[in-house]
Amino acid sequence: MENAQLLPFERNRYYSGKLLTSADFLAEQTYFNNKRRFTNSLLFGTGIVCGLNVYNLDDLSVMVESGVAIDGLGREVVLENSAVKKLSALEGFETLETDQISLCLRYGEEETQTVYSIGASASGNESDYEPNRIRENSVLFLTDKNKLNKTQILESEFLNTACLYSDDDYTVVISMPATVSCGSLSRLTVRITKTSDTAKAFSMNCVLQTPAFTNSYGEHELVVKADELLPAQNQPVTLSYWLKAQDFEASDTMIIVKSNFAKIYIGSVTMRLADNFILKAVLSGASTQEIIEREIAKVSLEARSIQSADDYIWLADINIQRTKSAYIIDNIDEYAAKRYICSAAAENLRREYSGWFDRKEENTARFQAGEPYKYAGTFAAPEPIYATGICEIALGENRRKGATVYSDEIMHGLGKGNVHVSVGFEYLAEDKKLQNTAKNTIYGDPALFNGKELPIAYANTAVKVMNDRGSFAVAAKLTKDTNYVVIVMRWVAVKLPSGEEQTMMKHMTDKSISPVQSTVVLGTRESHFFNVHFKNMEPVTLNYMLTESDSGTITADGVYTAPNKEGVYEIFISCTDMPMIKTYAYAVVKKKGLEPD
Repeated sequence: MENAQLLPFERNRYYSGKLLTSADFLAEQTYFNNKRRFTNSLLFGTGIVCGLNVYNLDDLSVMVESGVAIDGLGREVVLENSAVKKLSALEGFETLETDQISLCLRYGEEETQTVYSIGASASGNESDYEPNRIRENSVLFLTDKNKLNKTQILESEFLNTACLYSDDDYTVVISMPATVSCGSLSRLTVRITKTSDTAKAFSMNCVLQTPAFTNSYGEHELVVKADELLPAQNQPVTLSYWLKAQDFEASDTMIIVKSNFAKIYIGSVTMRLADNFILKAVLSGASTQEIIEREIAKVSLEARSIQSADDYIWLADINIQRTKSAYIIDNIDEYAAKRYICSAAAENLRREYSGWFDRKEENTARFQAGEPYKYAGTFAAPEPIYATGICEIALGENRRKGATVYSDEIMHGLGKGNVHVSVGFEYLAEDKKLQNTAKNTIYGDPALFNGKELPIAYANTAVKVMNDRGSFAVAAKLTKDTNYVVIVMRWVAVKLPSGEEQTMMKHMTDKSISPVQSTVVLGTRESHFFNVHFKNMEPVTLNYMLTESDSGTITADGVYTAPNKEGVYEIFISCTDMPMIKTYAYAVVKKKGLEPD
């Protein structure tokens, strides 16, 4: 964090016979640099102008594409060429304390082009050489996510916010714009935050009286309901509603909640408001755009100048998993980190792209559809609950019946906590129904499958799960002599529900999803959209995942593209907010011309 103060501006005054020293030339550079940075910070703000996308190349490395950004001090930060870096090679890696880290970019300078200096000895320098140029560059670095400086928001009177209810476990805060344009729609939010680690659910039934506003039914009241919420601690649940302002001005109106019209339940205990709640607002004849521009512009230069400024650009959040001597990249999230600058140079392209979307006012559509339009944060699944992979145990000379071998420590990727891991013997065999070689997995005792000898090393298995390390190890004891040198096993890990997740599961009774087509036959490189049926529930956002590597690709929207090789591939589908509601689909991939009639 650096001081954002660039004032006062001071430039050289030239006159005949003036003796110019290095200090004068430095003042000249500082004047123009500060003027430009002052303009950048006020007119453009902080963020990415173009590029700087972050990609996961492998388990250890990331690639950052070339691009330009402006930092909190108004400096242009330029990454000239795309950079491929191992995380361990980046500045800050050695001092990381957690597995939740952030990748950032900051402005840098380096002195270059060393030349002989005639006056070096006279000025007391030990060397006769001086750098002749200063090259501007950029520096990538890592920091713990929880140590990121949070830029202070400039003080503004745009929102009116008041606390409806507060105790040791929950707080309820209501917010809306302080000034609303007559006849327009404005949003009112109810933010519910669990401030303790209590396992008690929160419910509320509250009537807001809105004398100068109407809901979507033309009524001067708003009913706010919340049923059995159990959010994570300090992770607010936000309910949003749209209200329409009356057509004439009012210098002092309010939203009112009478104490006898509000019921709040913490667990099974009924709570009441200590007093009536009032939230004030003003109805203005100015347009919504005029109100917004005025609130932004009325912040004084002095207030802006004393605001602390970030000297870095936040590029991405990275989750890693560590072993004793190494690490792997779990996932990269750019969306929470990235802040973009809306440049005038891209206005024509922006207008062209906008032509591909519906121009209908989003607020009006939400208002006409009823309220609330948004119900966010009730259930959260910050970590996956399912993972699978291949485990190989080398036998070496231990190929006799009774020999016991062990795998290395394996990271399952589901984080710390209670996790169940199963292992099965995986092998390839001819499948008459598929008319092709198919993959099979046996969980349990393979000797129970009578018939011809299976192409596996027969063994009894056990799994040791290290709950606090997020890993496991497999032991195998041979039950027959074998000629195989490696035991190949498929492992499947499932995260067991905690207390909060059990509460979530109560809400999922009789709810399920199923694929519209559970099995599809595709040619290589062909694509198919895996749609689902929702039973006893409204459509929600879905997660799609392939259960094994090299089985094609699938987008976040469920469009699967088959690989170049034949086989049967499994697709795992789950609800984003309720991950315990899940299903599977299968793609049978065949070469062109081999599809069944």
